[in-house]
Amino acid sequence: MKVFIIIPCYNEADRLAAVIESVKQYGQVLVVDDGSEDSSIQIAESQNIVVLKHLINRGQGAALETGNRYALSHGADLVVHFDADGQHQAAEIPDLIKPIINGQADAVLGSRFLKDNKIPWFKKYFVLKVVVFFQNLMLGVKLTDAHNGFRVLSKNAIKKIRITQDGMAHASEIIEQIVYHQLRYKEVPVTVVYNEFGQGIASGLRILRDLLFGRLNK
Repeated sequence: MKVFIIIPCYNEADRLAAVIESVKQYGQVLVVDDGSEDSSIQIAESQNIVVLKHLINRGQGAALETGNRYALSHGADLVVHFDADGQHQAAEIPDLIKPIINGQADAVLGSRFLKDNKIPWFKKYFVLKVVVFFQNLMLGVKLTDAHNGFRVLSKNAIKKIRITQDGMAHASEIIEQIVYHQLRYKEVPVTVVYNEFGQGIASGLRILRDLLFGRLNK
């Protein structure tokens, strides 16, 4: 089974090398540099992996779509979406891949709420929980998490899902297309480590904004 691990990257020079090294054993690593202004591209290119580059910063959704299309055209059986900021745990990749290998799902979504994660209180209750509520209400799903960048898509799912939202609204768009195409999906508990390199409250509020405006622009 050919696995591509897609890492969208924008100005993550401080953590990128460690993240790449942590996931190498689980598949072909593909970094999509989204117009970084730091040394991210040079770091990625030194790691003996596939590196694609956007000339300008387009957004995480655009980077993932670029990665998805490349992986599909190069024989991917499934793709793993994995953030570049060091919040996800590479050792959990097999847990997310397993339901697809076992024929139980076409898409597997990581959930930080299915296990005990130390999520900042304000972000948990005034940002993430709000986003989950609106996501479930608007898309007719019953998920425990939203806008978690750790997910796995099967070849069948990659063929059907097209990401048109360049920004953070892509995460809700993926869920919307999973529902539209009647793809089987499953949530799996994941660990999220919040640190100085990860998303702050402002990023969380932008997620809520993009979720709402992305839906209104449909």
